[in-house]
Amino acid sequence: MTETAGENPFENTSCKIAIFASGAGSNAKKIIEHFSRHHKASIALVVCNKPEAGVIHIATDARIPVVMIEREHFFRGDAYVDIFKDYGINLIVLAGFLWKIPKALIGAYPDKIINIHPALLPKYGGKGMYGHFVHEAVIAGKEKESGITIHFVNENFDEGKHLFQASCPVLPTDTPDSLASRIHELEHKHFASVIESII
Repeated sequence: MTETAGENPFENTSCKIAIFASGAGSNAKKIIEHFSRHHKASIALVVCNKPEAGVIHIATDARIPVVMIEREHFFRGDAYVDIFKDYGINLIVLAGFLWKIPKALIGAYPDKIINIHPALLPKYGGKGMYGHFVHEAVIAGKEKESGITIHFVNENFDEGKHLFQASCPVLPTDTPDSLASRIHELEHKHFASVIESII
């Protein structure tokens, strides 16, 4: 199929999604559940860079194949593009994946890699801004609100086109952990439905 401007690349096809994750996998689990009986998309693969990550057990329980990736091959090789193509992957979703995406993978999947960031970009993004580091910075900055940003991935950290944002208050009594809990609620509520909206 030849794509033209404005055309939906997933129309009239079954979209196969790969979830990239490095940690416990709470977002991955919500996404897997959301698409478990979806008529136009399925989670075909989970990609992980940490052998001890909880997301591996989530994928195994859901009978989803797991590909463990190695740093040298990911950044200096072909970024596992051939493997992802073999699985028929159409869309990549980063759900707590902590490595920067290499040019080879971005080139193979232009505007088909989605990330979720635990702040209202463009604030509190960039290298080193992940997890509790973000929440610590938001509180230190005396922000009145924080939230999530779902965006396409390009070659720079957290600079791709925004797809969706949702906000929540930052309370005077907040700690990084209490703010993180509120942010996770937003992630679990919105991430899967935003993915669905672009398919």
